[in-house]
Amino acid sequence: MGGFSRRPEGSAMTDRAGCAAPTPTILLVAGEASGDLHGAALAHALRTVRPEVRLLGMGGPRMAAAGVELLVPCEDVAVVGLTEVVAHGGQILRAFRRLSAALHRDRPALVVLIDFPDFNIRLGRRARRRGIPVIYFVSPQVWAWRRGRLRILRRIVRKMLVIFPFEEPLYRAAGIDVTFVGHPLLDRLEGVPGREEARRRLGIGPAERVVALLPGSRRREVARHLPVMLAAAARLAAGAGPLTVAVAAADGVPQGLIEALAAAAPLPVRLLEGRTYEALRAADVSLVVSGTATLEAALLGAPMVITYRMSFLSYALARLLVRVPFIGMANLVAGREIVPELIQYRATPDRLAAAARALLEDPGARDAMRAGFSEVRARLGEPGAPERAAHEILGVLRHGLPAGGC
Repeated sequence: MGGFSRRPEGSAMTDRAGCAAPTPTILLVAGEASGDLHGAALAHALRTVRPEVRLLGMGGPRMAAAGVELLVPCEDVAVVGLTEVVAHGGQILRAFRRLSAALHRDRPALVVLIDFPDFNIRLGRRARRRGIPVIYFVSPQVWAWRRGRLRILRRIVRKMLVIFPFEEPLYRAAGIDVTFVGHPLLDRLEGVPGREEARRRLGIGPAERVVALLPGSRRREVARHLPVMLAAAARLAAGAGPLTVAVAAADGVPQGLIEALAAAAPLPVRLLEGRTYEALRAADVSLVVSGTATLEAALLGAPMVITYRMSFLSYALARLLVRVPFIGMANLVAGREIVPELIQYRATPDRLAAAARALLEDPGARDAMRAGFSEVRARLGEPGAPERAAHEILGVLRHGLPAGGC
């Protein structure tokens, strides 16, 4: 590719003159569960095209399984909100120092940053000062807040790879080389079974009414949201009749925490670990913590209510700084509210139950929401985002490697 012949895995590359070139190293840096998913798909795509490339950095179990040597597990830094970040400052600093040391010790040919902007922009600055090209895959949400970051990103990023179509003109206007590659979720969701098959796999009868609870991908999110969601499900069952309540546990969240919270619930609960997509397909309505899961639910056509709660200080700062009308990605992509959002003080059991009941008992409301989901799906491009991102990254890598004589 680009003047280098393919070799068996583990061998050195050769240039046009037949000279041995060092096996390139790419540092991949993801800081939370969704970044781990994106990073794993990207790592697989990179190694499919260039199996000899060495991948190392920060991520989770999926990136490790895809062949990334983890210098730091992303669980060490996956926190959200100002007060939460302050409480875990020591862990975050240690992670940053390990990755900074890798810039010198391992001399990566490229650094690929995946979302997680507060940490990654700082690391990108460090890499840029060392003359290492920086690619950003999954953009910081500068369209929502902190647009001043565009100036910083223009200085440190060689290439921006974005996953939402409205991001491309924003970065281009700021003078940043940018390509819209599509959304990686489109690839991950291709093999998810339909409603009937999902219910069969989960042992749910055709007549059962199911509410799925997705309380988040971080320990603190789950601790904050799941009790409220369970209370809402109990109120929903009291007013709407018998329900099957399924808690879809994200990978990396301690099962013991979810079991302890579910044991205190006022109604029976089914715990589904690693089966989030099937739970969304099988459910009649879902309560979903804002994040990647809301877009997953939209692309799966799963009627939902979006919710989120954080500490008082984090919420107060968010109110001052965030400049978008919605927090749910389905609503942002659609440009209008197709999913109800109950945030912070509005996220009470009674209100969540009422919003879920409106969907549960009104087929027209569910159909209207699914029509909005179809709009969202159409705006996200075609499957193949990891492969397109890998192509762009390897193009930068190819142009950065020497092709001269021996």
